[in-house]
Amino acid sequence: MAKFSRIEVAQTMKDNGMVPLFFHSDIELSKKVLKACYDGGSRLMEFTSRGDFAHEVFGALNKYALAELPGMILGVGSITDAASASLYMSLGANFIVTPVFREDIAIACNRRKVLWSPGCGTLSEIARAEELGCEIVKLFPADTYGPEFIKAIKGPCPWTNIMPTGGVYPTEESLSSWLKAGATCVGLGSQLISKDILDNKDFDGLTAKVSQVLDIIKNIRK
Repeated sequence: MAKFSRIEVAQTMKDNGMVPLFFHSDIELSKKVLKACYDGGSRLMEFTSRGDFAHEVFGALNKYALAELPGMILGVGSITDAASASLYMSLGANFIVTPVFREDIAIACNRRKVLWSPGCGTLSEIARAEELGCEIVKLFPADTYGPEFIKAIKGPCPWTNIMPTGGVYPTEESLSSWLKAGATCVGLGSQLISKDILDNKDFDGLTAKVSQVLDIIKNIRK
């Protein structure tokens, strides 16, 4: 069962402005990545379910977060069906992110009052997702659409909250373009938690990078 309500999760996404995305099959390495992001100031992590037995890694990771990292909100991404969403919610996932918009996932998450963020690419998809109770829509792949897409959507629909993912970089230029266009928060995967960081086990470097990104976001929002 989720520890954090969907309203708490949505507010934390808005406050932090950034959601790190990560997957690795090694549980101990995953714990260190999670701890590094936590130490850098992030209070969210999207565990992307992309490998065999990924749910087992997530279960161990969520138990670690609950025991050792107070306030850390762990959710799951790359979910493509309601059964997978239900599996991860049974392991305590606090939010579900999907690359596509599916009503069966919306129903499963709403039944448990868990935040879900579907990948949408049209205003019609966004509107339907919001009709089904979506708090924050995922724009994916964001680099296909660009910041101007968000700006255009926010014109007629200023209430819409959008999280671009894919094509966002941890630089002031990139973050500024998305946030000033109206993005509520951004999703950052391998551009933040890079292969080099993982190969070199540079967890201190990751902590510093996360802290830097969060500082950039705060300065942009001033």
